[in-house]
Amino acid sequence: MLLRIMDFIFSLIGLLAVLPILFLLTLIGLLDTGSPLFRQERVGKNKEPFILVKFRTMNKDTVSVASHLANASSITKFGHFLRRTKLDELPQLWNVLKGEMSLVGPRPGLYNQEKLVAERDKKGVFKVRPGITGLAQINEIDMSTPELLAATDAKMIETLNIKNYFQYIIETVAGKGFGDRVS
Repeated sequence: MLLRIMDFIFSLIGLLAVLPILFLLTLIGLLDTGSPLFRQERVGKNKEPFILVKFRTMNKDTVSVASHLANASSITKFGHFLRRTKLDELPQLWNVLKGEMSLVGPRPGLYNQEKLVAERDKKGVFKVRPGITGLAQINEIDMSTPELLAATDAKMIETLNIKNYFQYIIETVAGKGFGDRVS
């Protein structure tokens, strides 16, 4: 319950603090792709679906697959910048504010990532809200290795405390980790 309260407070403060940046990135994204926000159904807590919101980093006509299965040529120049700086993740603060996500938790996957869903299901990962960052992200473990990712997510859930919560956030903001690979 304490983590949910912190998620709510920090996401609200975060959204208010970065509102001018969100506005600027939205305008640039509008010029870049014509559609600055990307919405995609993801697997949430208890395997319930929710719509994840991010800044669009790929061309609008890119097939909706996991990032590691997407073609690198689909990423726009502005998209490369957003990914490198992790600014593409900022709109997910809205998902956190709504209670669909946490700041810290397993990255939400797609339903068609059947191996990942099965591994996470076996390890009880779906008992928590998915997050913007976590142990796997700061250790550069992505969805291309479903068994390792699910095991790392389970370890994070078992050991998550206030200290780790802040550590994962600080390390992410400081630039540790990279996000999903693109082929």
